[in-house]
Amino acid sequence: MKRFAALIDRLVYTRSRNSKLALIVDYLRHTPDPDRGWALAALTDALDFPAVKAGTVRALLATRVDEELFRLSRHFVGDTAETAALLWPDGSGKKGDISVSAAVDALSAATRSDAPAVLASLLDRLDADGRYALLKLALGGMRVGVSARLAKQAFAQAFDVPVDDVEELWHAIPPPYAPLFAWGEGRAARPDLADVAFFRPFMLAHPLDEGEAIDLAAFAAEWKWDGIRVQIARGGSGGGGETRLYSRGGEDIGAAFPELLAAFDQDAVIDGELLVRGEAQGGVEGGAASFNALQQRLGRKTVTKRMLADYPAFVRVYDLLGVDGNDLRLLPWTERRRQLEAFVPRLAISHFDLSQVIEARDFTHLAELRAGARDAAIEGVMLKRRDAPYVAGRRAGLWYKWKRDPLTADCVMMYAQRGNGRRASFYSDYTFGCWSDAGELLPVGKAYSGFTDEELKWLDKFVRDHTTDRFGPVREVEKTLVLEVAFDSIHPSKRHKSGLAMRFPRIARIRRDKPAEEADRIATLKAMAT
Repeated sequence: MKRFAALIDRLVYTRSRNSKLALIVDYLRHTPDPDRGWALAALTDALDFPAVKAGTVRALLATRVDEELFRLSRHFVGDTAETAALLWPDGSGKKGDISVSAAVDALSAATRSDAPAVLASLLDRLDADGRYALLKLALGGMRVGVSARLAKQAFAQAFDVPVDDVEELWHAIPPPYAPLFAWGEGRAARPDLADVAFFRPFMLAHPLDEGEAIDLAAFAAEWKWDGIRVQIARGGSGGGGETRLYSRGGEDIGAAFPELLAAFDQDAVIDGELLVRGEAQGGVEGGAASFNALQQRLGRKTVTKRMLADYPAFVRVYDLLGVDGNDLRLLPWTERRRQLEAFVPRLAISHFDLSQVIEARDFTHLAELRAGARDAAIEGVMLKRRDAPYVAGRRAGLWYKWKRDPLTADCVMMYAQRGNGRRASFYSDYTFGCWSDAGELLPVGKAYSGFTDEELKWLDKFVRDHTTDRFGPVREVEKTLVLEVAFDSIHPSKRHKSGLAMRFPRIARIRRDKPAEEADRIATLKAMAT
């Protein structure tokens, strides 16, 4: 655990991406199995211990330290694991080191009834750094600036293997990734994925620069739908094996959408947009509801019959990556599209349909179509080079995303809360509202991005100087500051008093010049809702 704790500590205080990469590379090269595999899983939030949650840690700490001291300390530190690691008293247990694998074994075997005792026994044997590493391992949410992509690149660099191969193998092999390390170190052949519904890294797009025009003779255009990008893969000889549904990050989300797994009966791999059925709008191909409807299904481990009926999911298919045992990714888009159009009729029309190519005379015409498509549950337009193969990641000049211009509204700050990690000392999360017809300020969203560091300092000072009430970690402020909020779309919502929910809200400007009574009204936002 000491080596893992030292890695976490150095990652926290290292800002440079390349320096973080070097730290992980060194750790992977010099740490034995299975510790390095479990550590890699922890860094990428791939571990889950059902019996150990934040509430377990809080309840356990209450048996060792004053509850009010913990509450105040947690409020100041901003992280449960760090607070608990610092406050935990030195126990009577024998001090020493615990391997990462031993900790994983103990936490995995724990039940809800004995988890506190198991965790206490481990904490008593560690110093503050070790306790922090253990708790981060147990609770997840490392927040050390390491993405799954960076971890995969570190593995590729550590063992001089192609990162695209690492991407494919990563999601097919469970932690602690022993076959992956054996291949990387040359002790074994590349694992055979012939009978596995493995993840293929997504091809991604660059944003289209403002004012840049694209030649539609070289590029095809499709709508960019407001759902989540997914991949469905069916493995096994002749397609008789398992079927998996992957998110863009490679997470298996099939449990939340069992009807899609059941309906996909082809030996193939498709790339598409996961959506919920809705009414056609705006003259576009339609049939998709807003993202707000899809959110009712996301993240669930089980779904009820009522939910399946109320929020029927389907996939709008963008691309065909493989079919009948043939990998199509190296073919140009035009050929993949030809095969895709022939393939989609093999799928159940109840759960799959084909993303249509936008028929536009030229780029100016396409811009006009894009401008009029806000009511059709889409985010904008995708532009795909016709001769481009399907390659992992973002490659310059191949795919572009041309998102529609954001909506904006002038809102009034109502509440503020401290952030986490580096922002634990700042009030950086802001709830804001607009005026009802009755003159009441109703919350319409919450944002914690879009402002500079200097603006954050100013906003933090405003919150501290204008606090009118406190509700635990939340401060209510004087309703005098107007924030111009940008958001991608806004939808009806039964969960909010205002009846609205914003998609990707962020602070665009601090309107110190504008009186709060001139902020926008709920009725104005409802007129924008789709």
